[in-house]
Amino acid sequence: MDISIMGKNSADAVSVHPTDEKGGADTTADNNTADNNTAADDNTAGGSVDRNLAARQIEQRDPELPEVGVWFDLAKQIVLVGCAVLFYFAVRGLTEGSVPEAIQHGRDVLALEQRLGIAFEPHTQEQLADHRTLTMVANWIYIWGHWPVIVMTLIWLRRRRRYYYLLLRNAMFVSGAIGLVIFAAYPVAPPRLIDAGFVDTVSQFSTSYRLLQPPSLVNKYAAIPSLHVGWNLLVGMVLWQSSNRRRIRLPALASPILMILAVMLTANHYLLDALAGIVVALAGLAIAQRITLRLALRLP
Repeated sequence: MDISIMGKNSADAVSVHPTDEKGGADTTADNNTADNNTAADDNTAGGSVDRNLAARQIEQRDPELPEVGVWFDLAKQIVLVGCAVLFYFAVRGLTEGSVPEAIQHGRDVLALEQRLGIAFEPHTQEQLADHRTLTMVANWIYIWGHWPVIVMTLIWLRRRRRYYYLLLRNAMFVSGAIGLVIFAAYPVAPPRLIDAGFVDTVSQFSTSYRLLQPPSLVNKYAAIPSLHVGWNLLVGMVLWQSSNRRRIRLPALASPILMILAVMLTANHYLLDALAGIVVALAGLAIAQRITLRLALRLP
């Protein structure tokens, strides 16, 4: 998969080529540190540089980090996540007082889907009602196919493909920030909370969701955009770029597709929520690609 980031002219192009799982070098990259620094300087001046070069610079730098540097990096990640959590609680406080508005927005979204002929949620839930096994599978995907998958992916990338770890982390931060702004500006109740005949299958048939998403910490009126879908898409795209192995790429491809189905079948999101989540995630990834690549090329 090739991704190109274009500047104001063709000289600002940044071409991207994924590397092999074993860390094989691309012919455009050089193992010499001096050549790496020269390539970084050329990129700043408007030359073309392979993302593989940035990835290798980070991965070659990690083993040389002193213990203090490792702990500093860990502390930095904790601070970043802590700030994101505080921001989330601030937004949650803003939307808690807008319950009637959020419910009306949810009904408006459903009405828009009906006008567009894409209101699949009532029919899919009706078909699911008689199949307890399928209901449980949808619940499991929604619960265990999101945060556990994200955490395991970040850990694996941090150990094996640090450039892609930074890319995924940054993309989640950027898309999450965009999502929080939308949550505050336009709170939307999910299908299960608009009193339109939908069944909350997760809370009705499962209790494990309380471990990963405690009700007291969840913003119930943040249906648009669906970051369940958006972040699973980011995980899938970054894993696809970081590895050529089939056992990595097949789950990466299936994850966002299954999550789209799960959020609708469990009445946690509308189809339009999922589409909005995809748009927000791709915007976050586009911004993160520029930020991460430029930062990586300037690492000592």
